[in-house]
Amino acid sequence: MGDAVQVGAGPLDPDDVIAVARDDAPVALAPEAEDSIAASSRIIEQLADDETPHYGVSTGFGALATKHIPPDRRVALQHSLIRSHAAGSGPEVEREVVRALMLLRLATLATGRTGVRPVVANAYVGLLNAGITPVVHEYGSLGCSGDLAPLAHCALALTGEGLVIDALGHRRPAAEALADAGLTPVRLREKEGLALINGTDGMLGQLLLAAADLRRLLRTADLTAAMSVEALLGTDAVFADDLQALRPHPGQAASAANLRMVLRDSGIMASHRDPHACTRVQDAYSLRCAPQVHGAARDTLAHAEAVAGRELAAAIDNPVVTLDGRVESNGNFHGAPVGYVLDFLAIAVADLASMAERRTDRMLDVSRSHGLPPFLSHDAGVDSGYMIAQYTQAAIVSELKRLAAPASVDSIPSSAMQEDHVSMGWSAARKLRRSLDGLTRVLAIELLTAARALDLRAPLEPAPATAAVLARLRETAPAPGPDRYLAPEIEAAVQLVHTGAAVEAAETAAGPLA
Repeated sequence: MGDAVQVGAGPLDPDDVIAVARDDAPVALAPEAEDSIAASSRIIEQLADDETPHYGVSTGFGALATKHIPPDRRVALQHSLIRSHAAGSGPEVEREVVRALMLLRLATLATGRTGVRPVVANAYVGLLNAGITPVVHEYGSLGCSGDLAPLAHCALALTGEGLVIDALGHRRPAAEALADAGLTPVRLREKEGLALINGTDGMLGQLLLAAADLRRLLRTADLTAAMSVEALLGTDAVFADDLQALRPHPGQAASAANLRMVLRDSGIMASHRDPHACTRVQDAYSLRCAPQVHGAARDTLAHAEAVAGRELAAAIDNPVVTLDGRVESNGNFHGAPVGYVLDFLAIAVADLASMAERRTDRMLDVSRSHGLPPFLSHDAGVDSGYMIAQYTQAAIVSELKRLAAPASVDSIPSSAMQEDHVSMGWSAARKLRRSLDGLTRVLAIELLTAARALDLRAPLEPAPATAAVLARLRETAPAPGPDRYLAPEIEAAVQLVHTGAAVEAAETAAGPLA
């Protein structure tokens, strides 16, 4: 293990969240965080003896907030809260999502604004470092008051109940896994159950993971677009810096710069630069407008990352312990800010995929591919080439368009109309994860198709960057020839995109992409 990610009173870095979620980086609670947690827990202890009702301390929850709970029933109240709210259903949520969720809840506890004891925060540290992952289900969160059901399943594991996946990947009762790891279940006190489930941590964790994935896919989209422009004998003149500067969107500038870098020194591009030999005035939009569309997606991601940064700096709970010692109800658990940008990203992802599919289709259509064989087939008629690979792309793009419909406008009231407007941010996050998987596959098929087209342009030489990608692909996917079992070749390209290996190959020749 490397250095531990320090969880203190300040915001976590997005890269630290990724490291803990995906790479099992160890976690440590900063000493100043322990002090802040202890100070706020003393305030809650004082309120527990107060005759005046305090929400979450000496009352019920949600629509039951007016019911006073006597002191001898308050421990039972907190455990009943967790048990009843651990009501998820459906497939298990991915391990990385649950680890991100737990880390982000720990980060809010570390601010000292929730009133829990240090032992509760340290219980999350122990769970993360032991590699124990509570079983969380697909359905159960309305995104307000935060991700209640997903967080409740995690809190349940802290108390030694429910199911977990241990470090070896075995599904087990939480009590057994905690005991084997030397961890002691937590017996919750006043407000602690509430503090463990009132947050946007599930949707925020998925936003941070999605942002990291989309950042890689945006570079890949620029790369595959460049390969398609080259394969289709398109022009790179439209990507010139001075033309792009006429519309000064930062994402557009970055995308155009990537296209110029990848296409630099292309023998294929040089072969048709003579304006007297090339009769085409301009390329189709899917080629010519790639920087504008890819750039808009980049700017959308930048906005989403700004929202995520503000959310990382938040202390979300209800009620909260203020800096001057008050305990106040609030609405900061509402997931609208995160839900909106999750939906916005799904729109951008769908459009990126839609444009990539159109470029792919041009390479397969003999009337638009400028000399390439029908469907890039070896023996047209006998062979179908990549005809059905485009069908797969089209099916995915159609699905992505449906996933682009926003979840955040679909509020369903709950808790006897106490929670009468909810964010559906968790649902927005879940569909964005599916969208990113779809975009990965669409770009992989464009890469596979453009690579075959570049091979078929021989003896003309592609750019050094695209040649490097082509060589990397040919390690796992054969050169053009008669029809063969195509699904494994598509999967090989998917892995190049998913792992970032395609971009890395291009960068060996072109330099770092933006």
